[in-house]
Amino acid sequence: MPQSDNDKTLVLIPARMASTRLPGKPLADICGAPMIVQVARRAAEAKMGRVVVAVDDPAVFDAVKSAGFEVVMTRADHQSGSDRIFEALEAVDPEHRVDFVINVQGDLPTIEPETIRAVMRPFAVADVDIATLTVEIDDEEEKTNPNVVKVVGAPLSDARLRALYFTRATAPHGKGPLYHHIGLYAYRRAALERFVSLAPSALEKRESLEQLRALEAGMRIDVEIVTAVPLGVDTPADLEKARRILTARA
Repeated sequence: MPQSDNDKTLVLIPARMASTRLPGKPLADICGAPMIVQVARRAAEAKMGRVVVAVDDPAVFDAVKSAGFEVVMTRADHQSGSDRIFEALEAVDPEHRVDFVINVQGDLPTIEPETIRAVMRPFAVADVDIATLTVEIDDEEEKTNPNVVKVVGAPLSDARLRALYFTRATAPHGKGPLYHHIGLYAYRRAALERFVSLAPSALEKRESLEQLRALEAGMRIDVEIVTAVPLGVDTPADLEKARRILTARA
């Protein structure tokens, strides 16, 4: 299965300095290390393959390199994390030895390694182009919150869906579970190459959800169901929570 072939899997962590709600976010200190270094540590603990951080700022580059992780400088004008990781992929693997790319967001310093490992499971099916994660919503407020992206999917098993749509609306209608999308992706290399070559799609622009571009182009996205949403650090309050979580784990 792909998750055991670590030589063919690359974990890429995009990091951007531009953040309106938490300026200098990648370098924010969490338990004595910059946040981006904490994310790289979690990725390394997952033992899924080579870990590379893709940055757009010299200070972040130096922080990651000083911590002993591989880092590559990318352009600052990318419109999405997918574009950034593709540039990084081409830079660090020009021989095209890598078949799978895991995109771990650079603001997930407390993510469990098992959560990262879970995103590769859908690739046991050969037709899957892109894999991602979700968790069943148990908070009623989240069901109507447009900031919580929902996955509408056809059940494949108790642990997996085939994605039919992603939306900020409350969907699907009727009785049954709703699923909160977790923005951690894995791609077959060919799928990532195709994805970044596509123009933004109509539904992508309407919902402000990049993954709809893939669905509109006929690409298959399967979604692994996990038990918890990892903490994304976007505000000073999130940062304090991340510090408490990692302090408790120490």
